Amino acid sequence: MSRIQREKEIIDLMIKIYCNKKHKTKKDELCDECKELLEYAHKRLDFCKFGEEKKFCSKCPIHCYKKDMKIKIKEVMKFSGPRLLFYNPVEVIKHILEK
Repeated sequence: MSRIQREKEIIDLMIKIYCNKKHKTKKDELCDECKELLEYAHKRLDFCKFGEEKKFCSKCPIHCYKKDMKIKIKEVMKFSGPRLLFYNPVEVIKHILEK
């Protein structure tokens, strides 16, 4: 699986966790706000200048998210990041090793 595709799957999971817990949506459903954020994140990944050589967004010299979306995605990551251990522990371990 490509790095971009893996990142898309992780951000999907993080946004679903966030939306299900914070916005009380059903499993695998997203509210309109979270759907918009997910589409935006996928679009940013699709057009990432670095492609498969991409680093973590927090380490990237180019910040391609708009200010409001950057705030939202940070909130999602802060909330969902620690919870990923329960949903997908293998990906968390891979993420730690890549850092």
